Amino acid sequence: MPTLRWTTVSTPAPDTEAFVMASRLEVRSPRDVPRFFLKSLAAWRQVSGAPGAYGASLIAEPLKRTFWTLSAWEDKAALHAYAGAEPHKSIMNGLRPTMKGSVFTFWRVPASDLPLDWTDARRRLAEQERTGA
Repeated sequence: MPTLRWTTVSTPAPDTEAFVMASRLEVRSPRDVPRFFLKSLAAWRQVSGAPGAYGASLIAEPLKRTFWTLSAWEDKAALHAYAGAEPHKSIMNGLRPTMKGSVFTFWRVPASDLPLDWTDARRRLAEQERTGA
């Protein structure tokens, strides 16, 4: 399973909070996997220069056609600015027809909890998928 381990982009002050997003993204077909993975790497590189980004990680499960993202941000506005900026915006719009399903969840953590752990993120995503809340 290819994993891009947690990469710290910037270090927040220890007495602040981070806004966290986790996602599970599934593509429709095995033939969509290489394209999705390559495009996700471009979006990953964008995080390293995104204002307000604290860090991110990516797990790819190509045989399951599933990709997982985990990132921490200064605030919700910083995450939305990243998502609406190029190349992320065009990448996600271009990949939309290949998507089978997606789950997203958001929460806040003390900045001192960074870097984030995948165990908690996967639990939160499973809960989000189960409850739809």
